[in-house]
Amino acid sequence: MDFGGWDWPLFIGGGFLAGIINTLAGNGSAITLTLLLTTGMDATVANATNRIGVLFQTFTSLVSLKRSKRTLILLKHSSWYFLPTILGSIGGALLAVEIDDGTLEIIIGIFMILLLGTLVLQPKKWLISTDAKKERKTPLNWILMFIIGFYGGFIQMGIGIMMLAALVLSAKFSLKDANIIKLLLAFILIIPAFIIYLLSGDIVWLPGIALAIGASIGAWFGTRYVLYHPKANQYIRYILIGIIIFALLKIFTPWFEF
Repeated sequence: MDFGGWDWPLFIGGGFLAGIINTLAGNGSAITLTLLLTTGMDATVANATNRIGVLFQTFTSLVSLKRSKRTLILLKHSSWYFLPTILGSIGGALLAVEIDDGTLEIIIGIFMILLLGTLVLQPKKWLISTDAKKERKTPLNWILMFIIGFYGGFIQMGIGIMMLAALVLSAKFSLKDANIIKLLLAFILIIPAFIIYLLSGDIVWLPGIALAIGASIGAWFGTRYVLYHPKANQYIRYILIGIIIFALLKIFTPWFEF
């Protein structure tokens, strides 16, 4: 893997695209994890290295939010979800660094298939307004956030969709409000997981930093501009479908060479 040459533009570009996608749907790791796997990295190393870009991207998205009274209220509401999200993230990351590479690669492939299914089927949007009377501090919501945190610590890919589903369908936030809360929870989730992967020694820094640079720029650009394009979600969906199919060929077809 030569990151002193053309791979730098490749990884920065991939990170940039992932940062934009994360702004819209939270599926950017489908791109970054795929890029890392196609270099020949073991699944464990790729999964750990991917967290550098996730850390910087989520932080950039959070600080790029427009400051308003509504945003501050929503961020305050999200604090109740911190503990289950953090505990789940720690558990998922500890499991991921212990599991063998072959098993982890198959698990990643299965989640990619599920993610591909949601993209192809294009599930209906949840067009509801935030229910101010809804009780959100419930055991169900606590358990859901723990499970999502565990999944995020373990794999990360598709975590944004899972968070939005819980916040909209169970907590009854509007999609717009849920997206704001999701940005903070995604950042909270990655911190303990990143520390565990860092201590594991599995992170490869050069490609991780390249992804982080691209993801940070993409997150800022996506938050400020792409989010408002009327056809942005449609274009991103097609790109993701192609990338995930590419990754699945790599994972499940040993004779398919890049």
